[in-house]
Amino acid sequence: MGEKKRKENAKPAFVFGKKNYKFMFIGLACIALGFILMAGGGSDDPNVFNSEIFSWRRIRLAPTLILIGFGIQVYAILLNPDKK
Repeated sequence: MGEKKRKENAKPAFVFGKKNYKFMFIGLACIALGFILMAGGGSDDPNVFNSEIFSWRRIRLAPTLILIGFGIQVYAILLNPDKK
């Protein structure tokens, strides 16, 4: 009987706090932006070489943004929202 009352009184709660979810969405946006910056640069004609595939944006900026986004995700998971 006590088990039934305890289940009725327990309300569902989110795993993380509001602050955690904000940081998760920021990290997700960084990761998405990195993949968007990495896309494209190919040539429609396979006989023509397009050197744009080796641009600074695709080689340095996009992977750095993705790694920063993953770092923000780890921070968001480990963040304690109750700590002032």
